Amino acid sequence: MLCRARVGFKSGVVPMRFPILFFRIMKKSPVWALLSLTVLLVTTFGLQAQNAPELPEKPTAPPPQNQQAQPDNPGFTLSRSVNEVNLIFTVTDKRGRFIGNLQQQNFGLLDDHKPPAEVYNFTQQTDLPLRVGLMIDTSSSIRQRFTFEQNAAKEFLLQVLRPGKDEAFVEGFDNTIDMTQNYTDNIDLLNTGISKLRPGGGTALYDSIYKTCRDQLLPLRSRQSVRRALILMTDGDDDFSHARLIDAIQMCQRAATIIYAISTNFGPSKDRGDDVLKKLTDATGGRAFFPTQVEDIAVHFHSIEEELRSQYSLAYKPADFTADGSFRTIYLVAMDPRYKVRVSKGYYATQ
Repeated sequence: MLCRARVGFKSGVVPMRFPILFFRIMKKSPVWALLSLTVLLVTTFGLQAQNAPELPEKPTAPPPQNQQAQPDNPGFTLSRSVNEVNLIFTVTDKRGRFIGNLQQQNFGLLDDHKPPAEVYNFTQQTDLPLRVGLMIDTSSSIRQRFTFEQNAAKEFLLQVLRPGKDEAFVEGFDNTIDMTQNYTDNIDLLNTGISKLRPGGGTALYDSIYKTCRDQLLPLRSRQSVRRALILMTDGDDDFSHARLIDAIQMCQRAATIIYAISTNFGPSKDRGDDVLKKLTDATGGRAFFPTQVEDIAVHFHSIEEELRSQYSLAYKPADFTADGSFRTIYLVAMDPRYKVRVSKGYYATQ
């Protein structure tokens, strides 16, 4: 007899009409029925987190991450003492406009196909410091528009970096990587690094992304949690790499890095490079932009700037977590069908 279902609500039961409504919705729209169940479970754990007594062994803020051999994971931070996930995500409407002022109960979350064991914190417009990598394709194919791309990149860093809080590095890549400026919050040094870049050579895109995430983003061991973003300016073509596309994606996920890409292919039709940029950004919770003229590059940089200032943060404890190195999928949706959530596809469960 379907009258009550115990799912751990504060009252201990779900109203009688929920199972009946669930199966009615399931017949008409299985997807939204499952989403309704998901948000029900998420709300459950949210209530448990809010009503649980304060325990000293479970801090509400992400603990320090400077323990040795403790790699970062995509979209959030895992600590040794508490398996805490800090998930960074963006919400837009169908026209791509950013949606703010949503609450925890407006989302449904599954981690490795299970609701979180506990929700610690939910924040709108997260103020976490930024660590931004600017990667500019310097292969010979972009020579004609290179100066405009450099100027647009300089303006982007000027607008997005907060001195004393955010840092960025600059590198160009063709068949090798040319690091012209390491991490700094000094805009003059970053602009000089951009100006030093010179076009010429082939394109080793996958190798460059892989090495950059491994060497520049994965090793970050700050006591304070940070958001990591990699800004790519490239046509997405690769004719020189040893690494594969999947290798580059997985390393970015291990490095907890969101990729944003601005295509330098201004042709009227899509090519393989466009698909590559889409796969890179979708897998890491970012976004790919495809300008139709060189002047659009500055507009797309502004969109990335706006997105970085419109992100949500959700901290939670995953259920049945085992540090076995496996990939745990993230499934996060907005309960309002008008909204779309951009988030990393998952993370590697590493101690």
